[in-house]
Amino acid sequence: MYIQYGCGFSAPVEWINFDASPTLTLERLPVVGKLVTKNARRFPSNVRPGDIVKGLPVPDGSCRGVYASHVLEHLTLRELHIALDNTRKVLRPGGIFRLVVPDLEWAAREYLRRLDAGDDSASRFFLIETRLGRKERATGIRKILYESFARSAHGWMWDALSLCRALEEHGFKCVRQCHFGDCEDPMFALVEDARRFENAIAIEGRVFSQLNAAGCDTPAHLAQAQPVRLP
Repeated sequence: MYIQYGCGFSAPVEWINFDASPTLTLERLPVVGKLVTKNARRFPSNVRPGDIVKGLPVPDGSCRGVYASHVLEHLTLRELHIALDNTRKVLRPGGIFRLVVPDLEWAAREYLRRLDAGDDSASRFFLIETRLGRKERATGIRKILYESFARSAHGWMWDALSLCRALEEHGFKCVRQCHFGDCEDPMFALVEDARRFENAIAIEGRVFSQLNAAGCDTPAHLAQAQPVRLP
C-alpha cells in the first residue's frame, strides 16, 4: 500500500490519496456536496478526507511508501511532530517516506541577497514567499470560519538540516536530502512533480527492517530495483 496525504488535485490511482481540506469534506457530503465547492475545480473522485495529525484510517505497519508534498509547512511545530509519529506508524519495515517543503534557507538567502542589492521590496518578497506575512485579516463569518479550519497559511518553516533532525528524532533512519526522481522505488515516480521541487527541500527517511552492508535499510521488495531516471 502507498499513501499520499495533503494530495490536493494530484491523485494517481495507484496511490491512496488523502486531503484534510474543509472544501473536500463539503464536496463529499451527500446531495449538498454536489452543489457546493470553493475551488475552480472539484477534487478528484479518488481523494479521501483524511488528516495526518488526527491519524489516517490506515492500519499500522501497512504501507510501503508515504508521500507528502508541500503539506508539513502548513502545520504548527506541535502538529508536525504528531504528523511524523503518525507517518512512521503506518509504514511497514523497509517503508519509505518522502516529503517536500518550501526551503526556508533559500528564501532567507534570497532575501539577504535582495537586501544587499538595495531592493526595498526584499522584506515583501520574503514574507510573501514564506507565506508568513498577512496582507489583511479575514472578514465575514464565512471567511473567518474557513480560516479557522483550513491550514492554508504556513505554520512552521524548515531548512534541510532541521527537518532531517526532526525525522531522526521520530525514529526514521537513513535520513537524507533527496531530489526529484532519485528514489529506487518506481512508485514515487507516479506521484512526484518536478515543479514542486523548485526552491524546495526534499527529504527521505526509512523504517528499519534489516541493515544492508552499507548500514542503510534496503526494503526486500526493492532489493533488485534500479534508481528511477526521469526526463
